[in-house]
Amino acid sequence: MADPKRHFVYGLHAIGAVIERSPERLLELWVAQPRDDLRVRELKERARAVGVSVQSVGVEVLAKLVGDVAHQGAVAAVRPLKSWDEQDLVQALGQILGDPLLLILDGVTDPHNLGACLRTADAAGVHAVIIPKDRAAVVDGVVRKVAAGAAEFVPIASVTNLARTVDRLKEQGIWVVGTDGEAQKTLYAADLKRPLALVLGAEGGGMRRLTRERCDFLVRIPMAGQVESLNVSVAAGVALFEACRQRSQ
Repeated sequence: MADPKRHFVYGLHAIGAVIERSPERLLELWVAQPRDDLRVRELKERARAVGVSVQSVGVEVLAKLVGDVAHQGAVAAVRPLKSWDEQDLVQALGQILGDPLLLILDGVTDPHNLGACLRTADAAGVHAVIIPKDRAAVVDGVVRKVAAGAAEFVPIASVTNLARTVDRLKEQGIWVVGTDGEAQKTLYAADLKRPLALVLGAEGGGMRRLTRERCDFLVRIPMAGQVESLNVSVAAGVALFEACRQRSQ
């Protein structure tokens, strides 16, 4: 049975991010015995410096902990972040200085895409990422590794009713802007200098109807080539950093 007081993070960068930004959450570190390169030695030294036990084990031990994944020879047990729900999200909005920047992912089911979106959200300074509990990827080890540590720091609100959550955000003064390839207005012509929640839809299908109907307006990313759309994580990066550019002015 899984221990609710801890979960596993794997990959050198993801573990290093926990040590750097939230060392009190690190509980234990296991490193595969064959690995003894500079990156691994530095990781072990950093873990020991914050008082964490480091064990050298066979690769089969790591496989028992996290399964057949690309763990790069390092697995750490960490205290999980508190899971946010809709009420936690609304309460947090009142504590943000300046205009909130949120990312809503409506049904992103590929864990690699979700992890990449979290990494981008962290880089863009997003205050929270909102995902539905159904028809969406679970924040598991694959997501955490792809996120390269970002999943340990970006608050993730998993909500039962996404449409209702969007309504509550709008009640709090948040402008909800959806991305759609058929929208008349381009991303670069939109005013994003406001309390903002950017919405990106699922791979292929886009936003669900109820989500789309609740957006204050829709924007499209101009496409100059022959492809019709971008990967959702790439689109998230383009939209979020355009919002950052405008807000920095």
